[in-house]
Amino acid sequence: MTKVGITQLIPQRAPIQMVDELVCVDSDRAETSYEVKAGNFLIDHEILAEVGLIEHIAQSASALAGYKALKAGASEPPVGLIGEIKRFHCYRCPRVGEVLRTTIQMGAELAGVTLLSGEVRVQEELLADTQMKIFVPS
Repeated sequence: MTKVGITQLIPQRAPIQMVDELVCVDSDRAETSYEVKAGNFLIDHEILAEVGLIEHIAQSASALAGYKALKAGASEPPVGLIGEIKRFHCYRCPRVGEVLRTTIQMGAELAGVTLLSGEVRVQEELLADTQMKIFVPS
């Protein structure tokens, strides 16, 4: 995989950007990384809130979609919306300074709605997992 700057892959910018790098892509599966930063407005007492984990998973999916779009010849990453969150489990919220490694698996797509699953880890520890539906308007 050719290294591409994350701002070419996702539409989010500081202070809401919550992916640092698209680490690898294998078809409909991708891994991202993000170091939890103190300036994030979803931080409370040095802890990233659960909603921050959800946003990070969605942005990780956006990074994969942006990578695929650029490979297909698009000039900008697509802008998607979270349509549904299913079975979100938060086992522990990450602390400032921890590096999240997130795996995204894209599933079926129909009429602009894509089903995906995501897992967030710090080293080998599972912090959160979920299924989402993401809508990308045409």
